[in-house]
Amino acid sequence: MPDLNDLTVLTLPTGSRLVAEESENHLALSLDMQPPISLRLKREPEWQVQVEVRVDTRAVWAASYWLFARNPECQRLTWFLEDVPSEALLSGLLIPSGIAGQYHCERTLFWQLPQPWLGTSLTSGYPQQKVISGGKRHPRRPVKPRGEVYRRFDARLGAWISLRTVDIDQDLARFNRWQNSARVASFWQEEGSLEQHREYLSKLEADPHTVTLIGCFDDQPFAYFEAYWAKEDRIAPFYDADDYDRGIHMLVGEENHRGPHKVASWLSALTHYLFLDDPRTQRLVAEPRADNAKMIGYMQGQRFYCEKEFDFPHKRAALMVVGRERFFERCVLA
Repeated sequence: MPDLNDLTVLTLPTGSRLVAEESENHLALSLDMQPPISLRLKREPEWQVQVEVRVDTRAVWAASYWLFARNPECQRLTWFLEDVPSEALLSGLLIPSGIAGQYHCERTLFWQLPQPWLGTSLTSGYPQQKVISGGKRHPRRPVKPRGEVYRRFDARLGAWISLRTVDIDQDLARFNRWQNSARVASFWQEEGSLEQHREYLSKLEADPHTVTLIGCFDDQPFAYFEAYWAKEDRIAPFYDADDYDRGIHMLVGEENHRGPHKVASWLSALTHYLFLDDPRTQRLVAEPRADNAKMIGYMQGQRFYCEKEFDFPHKRAALMVVGRERFFERCVLA
């Protein structure tokens, strides 16, 4: 894994390059080869950023991203600005401190801004209308996305982590290989033929309450995820499911992408995506097997907690839960 102290460039999902020269008390930052933004820094007792020329919202965002990504322990930046960009205030990127000319950028709020990680979000702001399906009353769900839905450079891992929707023709063979591996089969119990797995994926593709995703490191597929609306799912009778709770099923198929540092990257990305996808989602749940201590431990490392154990017809499960506030509080994304 790269040393965050050695970072000089961060690439954004848009293809833009954020290039920096940083010292203890100074940061020179350029985006897309534009003239550098010169900032004075103070790190103790709290992080402070001072500029002497007018900066726009994009510059404030870029500098905040650089400092948060490079310093995961930093929870707040105090900006000293004579002329604050109105868009930065309206979006929540900056909030007034109560002192004239001083504004805060909070890590908790910064990572809840959807761009550029989502690009164009289709779900956010989708109007609410209650419908009944399968005997359950729930909000009408938006049309499911297609293609890439999330991309972020993980500065700690030194790799792109991205999520895209399943393309059955493209992904069927690898899904079949993953499900038929002994390690995966011991937990998923979905071994089968190509045709059986085509039928499995086709059924989920037609189900409006589930989105099937492929996880990629540097655009190489390594994992399969299912994200579902909990209100319509089989888990709903086992806890008080909110209208916008999301649930996840997780499968790492490629052996070379296992390990705690990789789990920390993809699980935080998957959680981040689902909280960004709809701001009304306040909670994510999962139900791994209760005896899967390794996965439960990984989830606890990403601020999930075990609310209880319960019995599905096919397994004893642990109800793992993480709330929006808990995830973004002291957020570990970098």
